[in-house]
Amino acid sequence: MASVNPFNLSDSEEEAERRPNETVDTARSPRHGAPGPPPPPGNPFSPPADAEPPTLLLSSNRTSPSGEGISLSAAASSAMAGSAETRVSVDVIAAQLLRDQYILTALELHTELLEGGRELPRLRDYFSNPGNFERQSGTPPAKDQVLGPGGPLNRANSISTLDSLDFARYSDDGNRESDERVAVLEFELRKARDTIQALRANLTQAAESEGPSQERKNFKSSPEIQEPIRPLEKRALNFLVNEYLLKNECKLSSITFSDENDDQDFELWDDVGLNIPKPPDLLHLYRNCGTPLSSPRSMADVSVGMDLGDLPGNCITQDPPKKPDLSQQNEVVQELEYQISLLDNEKQSLAEQIKKLQSEIQTLKRTVSSPPPTTLDLSSQNTSNPCSSSTTDPLSVPPTDNGKYLDIRGVAEPESAPDPASTQKTSQSHNELKSRPAVQFDKPNRKLSPAFQQALLSFCRMCSDSRLGAEVSRIADSEESVMLMLGRCLPHIVPNVLLAKREELIPLILCTACLHPEPKERDQLLHILFNLIKRPDDEQRQMILTGCVAFARHVGPTRVEAELLPQCWEQINHKYPERRLLVAESCGALAPYLPKEIRSSLVLSILQQMLTEDKADMVREAVVKSLGIIMGFIDDADKYSQGFELMLMSLGDPSERVVSAVHQVFIPAFAAWTTELGTLQSALIPSLLARIEKLLMQGEHSLDEHKLHVFLSALQSLIPPLFAVVLQNAPFTSRAKLHGDIPAIEVTRFPRPASPLQDVATIIGSRETLSALLLLYDHQLEHEGTTGWESLLWVVNQLLPLLIDIVGRINVSSSTCVHEFSRFFWRLCRTFGKIFTNTKVKPQFQEILRLSEEDVDASVGNGILTKATVPIYATGVLTCYNQDEDRKLLVGFLEDVMTTLSLSHAPLDSLKASFVELGANPVYHELLLTVLWYGVVHTSALVRCTAARMFELLVKGVNETLVAQRVAPALITLSSDPEISVRISTIPAFGTIMETVTQKELLERVKMQLASFLEDPQYQDQHSLHMEIIRTFGRVGPNAEPRFRDDFVLPHLHKLALGNNSQSVESKRIDIAMQLFEAYSALSCCFISEDVMINHFLPGLRCLRTDMEQLSPEHEVILSSMVKECEIKVENRGMADAQGSMSIASSLVGEDAKTKFLSKMGQLTTSGAMLANVFQRKK
Repeated sequence: MASVNPFNLSDSEEEAERRPNETVDTARSPRHGAPGPPPPPGNPFSPPADAEPPTLLLSSNRTSPSGEGISLSAAASSAMAGSAETRVSVDVIAAQLLRDQYILTALELHTELLEGGRELPRLRDYFSNPGNFERQSGTPPAKDQVLGPGGPLNRANSISTLDSLDFARYSDDGNRESDERVAVLEFELRKARDTIQALRANLTQAAESEGPSQERKNFKSSPEIQEPIRPLEKRALNFLVNEYLLKNECKLSSITFSDENDDQDFELWDDVGLNIPKPPDLLHLYRNCGTPLSSPRSMADVSVGMDLGDLPGNCITQDPPKKPDLSQQNEVVQELEYQISLLDNEKQSLAEQIKKLQSEIQTLKRTVSSPPPTTLDLSSQNTSNPCSSSTTDPLSVPPTDNGKYLDIRGVAEPESAPDPASTQKTSQSHNELKSRPAVQFDKPNRKLSPAFQQALLSFCRMCSDSRLGAEVSRIADSEESVMLMLGRCLPHIVPNVLLAKREELIPLILCTACLHPEPKERDQLLHILFNLIKRPDDEQRQMILTGCVAFARHVGPTRVEAELLPQCWEQINHKYPERRLLVAESCGALAPYLPKEIRSSLVLSILQQMLTEDKADMVREAVVKSLGIIMGFIDDADKYSQGFELMLMSLGDPSERVVSAVHQVFIPAFAAWTTELGTLQSALIPSLLARIEKLLMQGEHSLDEHKLHVFLSALQSLIPPLFAVVLQNAPFTSRAKLHGDIPAIEVTRFPRPASPLQDVATIIGSRETLSALLLLYDHQLEHEGTTGWESLLWVVNQLLPLLIDIVGRINVSSSTCVHEFSRFFWRLCRTFGKIFTNTKVKPQFQEILRLSEEDVDASVGNGILTKATVPIYATGVLTCYNQDEDRKLLVGFLEDVMTTLSLSHAPLDSLKASFVELGANPVYHELLLTVLWYGVVHTSALVRCTAARMFELLVKGVNETLVAQRVAPALITLSSDPEISVRISTIPAFGTIMETVTQKELLERVKMQLASFLEDPQYQDQHSLHMEIIRTFGRVGPNAEPRFRDDFVLPHLHKLALGNNSQSVESKRIDIAMQLFEAYSALSCCFISEDVMINHFLPGLRCLRTDMEQLSPEHEVILSSMVKECEIKVENRGMADAQGSMSIASSLVGEDAKTKFLSKMGQLTTSGAMLANVFQRKK
C-alpha cells in the first residue's frame, strides 16, 4: 500500500479548519428542515453550523466520524446550486488574483488579512516563497513546466517579497536611486546565498537518501528498527514542535527548545528547505495519522514543490478548479474509513474485556471450590495484617500489576483477573517470589507499645495516600513489572519534567536501582535520586523519603548501609539547607531499616555533628526529630550518656522551633528508652535535679534563669512518662481488665500534651488500657495505700521533698522562676490526679509552711513564708482544681499568709508574687478581692495596711467595673481609717487608679481624696504622708491624664517644694528634697504647657535648687541645668509665637509640597529608572 504523505493537505482544507465560522448557513439543509442550535464548541466531531462552498465544506468535516458531515455536504452543494445568495470564499478570490497576475492587489489583501488576525495559507506561501520573484525576465520557462497561477513573473523594482520591502526609500529625503540599487543588490546577494545554502542542504539530503538497498530492506522487514531521521525531516519536525509549543502557551519550553536547536530559524518556514510546502500543525497530523486507506489517495499538492533537478525554475502547481468532485469524494471515503477503524478498535476492546471478565468468573469459581493456599508473605511488616486470613488466593486473583509489587502500605487488593494465556507465566513469577529469601531486619530488644512506636514513626513524614505516593511506595520485583511501572509513570513524566516536576522520576529511579545487577549503576542512580531537585520543597522531600523507605524495605539493611547511606553523607555539607534537611530527615526515616550497629554509632554521630555545626534552624529541627526516632530504636545501653548530652545540647539551642522539637519528639523517645533501661527514676530525673541545685548554689543574684528554664522544662516533659512508669509498675497492673464497661477518660483529666508522644494513653498503649488503670489507681490511693508501690513511693518520698526544698531556695522576686515552677507543679498535680494532690502533695507543703496561730509571733518557722514556696504552692498546687472546696482552701491560705506576714512584720514579697501570678488570670480576680476585703475589715491595723498595699498590685489587671464597684469603695473605707498608717498605705493604690482608669467620675473621687490628704490641716506635719504622695506623683505623673498632671500634680509639688524650704528638721528636709528631685526628674520628660511651666514647674525647680545648694551640691548642678533648659524652652516658645503668622503660612506651603511629593512617590513602582525620573526637571 502506498504511503500517505501527511503534508499533502490543500490550502482550502487548512483554511476551512482555521475558520469554521466563515461558511454557508446550514439552515437550508433539507435534512434538518429548520434551524437548530449550534453544536458545542469543544466537540471536534460535530459538524459546523456554517460551511464554505462544497470543497471547503468537505474538507472542514474530514475528521468527523458521523454521517452528518456527508449529508450536510450534499445539502450545502444543492443549496449552492439553487441559491443566488452564496458567499465567495476568500481563498477563491486569492486564487483568482494570483491567476490573473494581480500581485499588488493580492499583497494588499494578504496584508489586510494579517492585520485582522487572519492568515490565508495560499497567500502566505506565495509571498514567502522567493522562487516566485527571482526568475530573470529574459529566461522563458521550460516547455514541460507547468506555470503557476501568476505565470512567469518578471523582475521589477516595484515587486519584492515582504522581507525585502524597504519602506525607508519612500521617504521625502530626495533622490536615492543609488542607495536603492545598492539595497536591491544586497538583497539579491543575500537571497542567492540562502539559495546556495538550501541547495547544499537538499543535495546532502539526496546523498543521504541513497543508502544501501540491504539496509533499507532491513528497516522495512523489521518494523521495530526505526530508520534514522534525515536532516530535512528533523528541521520540519522541529519547526512544527516549536509552533505547537507557542500555540499552547508553552513559551518557556519553546525558548528552551529553540536554544537547543540554535542552527535553525523558527520564525521562517523557508529555513527548513527550499520550496518545501509547509505541512499542517501537529494537531492535524495527529488526528490523521491513524486513518487507514484502502487505496492510494488521488490528490495533488497545491503548495509550492520542486524537484532536485530543476530547483531554480519550478512553478506552483494546483488542481484545476473545474474538477472538485474527485477530491471531495476522496475526503468522504477517508472519513468513512476513519469511522470504521474507530468502531473496529472499540469492538476489539470490548471483546477483550468480555474475555477477561469470563476468565475472572472461572477463576473465582475455582477459588471457591478449592482450599485456600498459603498467602505470600512479602514483608515482615504485614504478618499481622488481618487480610492475610482472607480466602482469596493472591496467586489466582493477582493484585494490581500482576501482584509483583512490594507495597509498604500492605497487600494490594485484587482488581482484575489475568488472561488464561498468561496464567502459567504469572504462577511462575510468584514461584520465583516464593523462592526469594524473606528480608530480615534487626529488631531492637525493646518493649515499646505499638501505639507509641506508631506515633514515633509518624514523624518520618512519609506520604503514600496520593497517586504519586502510591507509585513511590511500591517496588517492582521483576523486569516485566518494571515495564508496567514505566508505562504508568512515563505519561506523567513527559509533560511535567520540564516544569520542575522531577519527583515524577522517583519511581523509575528506585525500580531501576533496586533491580539493576551492576553496583556502579545502582550507585549512579541513587546519586541522581538525591540530586534530582536542586532545592526540594517539603512535598518533594516527602516523596524522596517515601521512595528511600520503599527501597530500604525491598533491598534489606545490608544494601541500605552500602548504597543508600553514602548518598546521604555526601549531602551533609551541601550549600543549600533543603538538601541538608533531606539528609536529616532521611536518617530518621531509614532508622528502622538499618543495622543496629550503624544505627547507634554512625548515624548517631552524623546527626550529632549536624546538630552542632549546621546554622539553619529547620535543619537542626529535623536533626532533633531524627535523633528522637533513633532513640526509639536504639538498644545499646552504653549510648545513654551520649543521648543525655544530646538532649541538653538541643535544649540549649537558640531557636524556639528546635527546642519545641526536643519536647515533642526527643525527650519522650529518650524517656521511653530510659524507662526500659530502668534509669528514668534512678538517673535521668535525678541528673536534672542535680543541675538545678547546682545553679541555685551559685547565689540568687548570679542565677542563670535561662538554664533553669531549660532544666525545668525538661523535667516538665518527663512528667507523663513518669506517671506511666507509676501505673505500669503498680501492684494492680496485673488485675487490669479491658473487658466490660470501662468509663471514658475525662477530657480535662490530663493537661494538653505538647505532642502525641507525651500523651499518657499513647505511652501506655491505648486509652482503654489507661482508663482501666486509672480506676485501679484512684481506688488504690484512696483505700489501699502505697505499700509495696516502689515507683510511687519514690515520687512521694524522694522527688517531692527535693522539689519543695529547691523551691524554698528560689528568689521570690524572680517572677520568671516562680512562674516556671508553678507551671511544673500544676502539671505534676494534674497528671497524678486529685487524690494524689490532696493526700501526698498538699500535706508536705503544709508541713513546711506551718500556718498555725501559735507560730505568728515566733521568728522561727516563719522564714519560709517569705520564700517562693508560698506563691508556688498557691498558684501551682491550690489552683489545679477549681471546685468550691479548692477555692475556699486557696482563699483561706492567702488570708492566713497575709495575716501572718503582717503581724510578724515580715516582708510581703511572697504575698505580692502570689497576687501578681494569680492576677494575671481574670478567673481569680473575684477571689483576690475577697481576700483583700478580709484584710480591709480585719481588726489589726497591720493587716489593713497590707490589704491597702495589695490593692496597688490588683488595680492594674482588674477591669474598670470591678475597680469602681469593689476596689474604690474599699480604698475610701481605708482612707478614713483611725490609724494614720492605714490611710497613708492607700495613697499608692489611689495613684495607680489615676494612672490606669479612664472613668471621669472615678477619677474625680480619687482626686478629691488625694486633695484632702494634701489640703487638710491635720496632715500638714505628716512627713511620711508627704513622702508617699511625692513618690506616688513621681511614679504616676508621666502616665496620668495631662489635665490631672497640669492642674493637680505640678501645683501641689510646687507647694511641697516651697514648704520644704522652711523645714527646720534637716533629715525631713533632705528626705523631701530627694523625693522631689526624683519626681521632677520623671516629670521633666513630659510635655508641659507654657503657663504651667512658668507658674509651677520652674518655680518648683528653683525652690528645690535652693534646698540642694545647702543639702546636696552635686544634685544642685543637675537642677541648675534643668532650670536653664526649661528657661530656654520658654524663650523659644515666645519667639515662635512672635513669628506665628509666618510659620503658619510656611507650614501650609511645606505641607502642600510634602503631600504632593509623597503622592508622587506612592505612584512609583520599584524601577530605579522611574525613581530617577521623578527628580528630573521638566523641559
